[in-house]
Amino acid sequence: MVKAEVITIGDEILFGQITDTNTQWISTELTNIGIRTIRKSSVGDDEQAILEILAEAESRADVILITGGLGPTKDDITKKTLCTYFDTELSINEEALAFITAFFEKRGRPMTELNRLQAAVPNNCTYIPNRWGTAPGMWFERNEKVFISMPGVPFEMKNLMTHTLLPKLQAFFETPIIYHKMLRTIGIGESFLAERIADWEDNLPPHIKLAYLPNFGQVRLRLTATGTDLEQLKKETQAEVEKVLPLIDVNVFGYDNDEIETVVGRILKERGQTLSTAESCTGGYASHLITKVPGSSAYFVGGVITYSNEVKIAELGVKPSTLAEFGAVSEQTVVEMAEGVRQRLHTTYGIAASGIAGPDGGTDEKPVGTIWIASAGPNGTVTQKLQLGKFREQNIQYTGVYLLNLLRKQLLGL
Repeated sequence: MVKAEVITIGDEILFGQITDTNTQWISTELTNIGIRTIRKSSVGDDEQAILEILAEAESRADVILITGGLGPTKDDITKKTLCTYFDTELSINEEALAFITAFFEKRGRPMTELNRLQAAVPNNCTYIPNRWGTAPGMWFERNEKVFISMPGVPFEMKNLMTHTLLPKLQAFFETPIIYHKMLRTIGIGESFLAERIADWEDNLPPHIKLAYLPNFGQVRLRLTATGTDLEQLKKETQAEVEKVLPLIDVNVFGYDNDEIETVVGRILKERGQTLSTAESCTGGYASHLITKVPGSSAYFVGGVITYSNEVKIAELGVKPSTLAEFGAVSEQTVVEMAEGVRQRLHTTYGIAASGIAGPDGGTDEKPVGTIWIASAGPNGTVTQKLQLGKFREQNIQYTGVYLLNLLRKQLLGL
C-alpha cells in the first residue's frame, strides 16, 4: 500500500482564520487511486518547523503533498524552505515566466517584480504548470519517494491535482484499487451494533475492512475493499452487504451519501405524499433538515414552531386539559401536536417534537433530555420517548434526526 502524508502550511490555518478544506479533498482523491493517507499535519510559516515536519513525513510516507506558502509575499516561505531541504537553489523557470507574463497581459494588469519571482522554482524539481493561477506546482523525487508542493487556493489546487498530479502519481506508483461501500444506520448505538454484527465482521475476507463512523444517532458502516479488479470488488462487497442486512435491516436507512432527510423526502415524493412539522424544543431544526434537500417543496408544506403552551393550543388545537394533566413534555401532548399540524396544514403526515433540551428546566420526573416525538399519518400515530443528555445543541440535533427516522419507519411500516 502506497502511503501519503498531507501537510498544510500557513499561520492563517493555525490561527483559525481560514478553514482547511484541502486535506479532506486530497485524502478522498488519493484513496480513489489506491493511495492511503496516514497522517495530516498543519504547520505555520516557520522554516525550522517546516523542515522538521518534512523530515518526519519522509520517514513514514511514500508521497508527501504540501499545500500553501507559495504566494509572492515575504511571509510565503515554502519554496525557499524546500530549497534548504533538498540542498538546492531557486532559479527562474522560463516556462513558468512565460505563463505568468501571459496571465497578467491577458488581464491587462502590470506584472511586478514580486510576480516575476513566482516563476522561480528549486533547480532540482519538476515544474508543474498551474493553468488556474500564478503559483507553480513542484514535483520532487528522492529515494523513491515523491514530494509535491501545490498552491493553497482550493480552486487552483484541485485543478492541478485532477488534471496533472493524480495521473502522474498513478503512473509513478503501482497502486491497488480501493472501493468503499457505506451502510447508513440509525437508532442503534455503536457498541450494540458491533455486538449484533460481530460474527459477520469476524468472517469478512482479509481484503475487506470494516470501520464504524458514529454521528448524532447514526452509525455509518464503511466497507473498504482493496484489490486489482473494481467490478470484482463491487460484487464481493455487495455480497457482504447482503449477508449483514438481515441482522440490521430495520436500522439501515440508506447507503453511501444518503442522509435521513434525503431518504424520507424520496419516499414522500415517489408516493405523492406531503409532510408538515410541529416543533417545540427543536425550534425548527427538523424543518431545516427537510428543506436542506433540493426539491423538498414537492412534499414539504410547512411547519409551526409552538414554543409556548398558548401557541400549541391556538395553532395546533392541543387541548388545555391535556397540557394541564400531562404537561407539554408528554406523549399525549405530542400526539395532539402531530395530529393537529397534519389537520391544519392538510398534509399526509405530520411530525412533532416536545421536550426539555436543557441545560436547565428539568425535574426529577422529567430530567433534561426528556423528549417526546410523534408521527401522525393516515393509519394512525406512532410515538417515541427519547432520554438524551444535558447538552442543548446535541439534544436538538439528535431529536431532529430521530424524528425523521420515526417518520421513515412509519412510512415503511417498520
